[in-house]
Amino acid sequence: MTLMGKAGYRWLAYISLSLGVAGVVLPLLPTTPFVLLAAWSASRGSPAFERWLHDHQRFGPMIADWHERQAVPRSAKFLAAALMASSWALLWWWQMSPVVLVITGVFFSGLVLFLFTRPSA
Repeated sequence: MTLMGKAGYRWLAYISLSLGVAGVVLPLLPTTPFVLLAAWSASRGSPAFERWLHDHQRFGPMIADWHERQAVPRSAKFLAAALMASSWALLWWWQMSPVVLVITGVFFSGLVLFLFTRPSA
């Protein structure tokens, strides 16, 4: 892999982790997918950062559960489903076009189905 490729993965890891950390306090920003993306990209761009993520007290268990069993915490599943339902309800309340409602409804339904077919951590 080229130096530029490693740097790109490293930056993706840092940005993804930053978004994941922001998701801890911001209700509409998910934490788990960004942490998993950070772990994936760190494995390709920065072995030291990957090790730090895996050893992290909060993020490490989440990454290990995903790597070992593709498991998602039960609380994350329900929170994600509730936030997607709330987001869709806001779109409906704001009278978005039916096309937008159908596309987001199908997308959100697919995400919820995916999440709830994963084992719980």
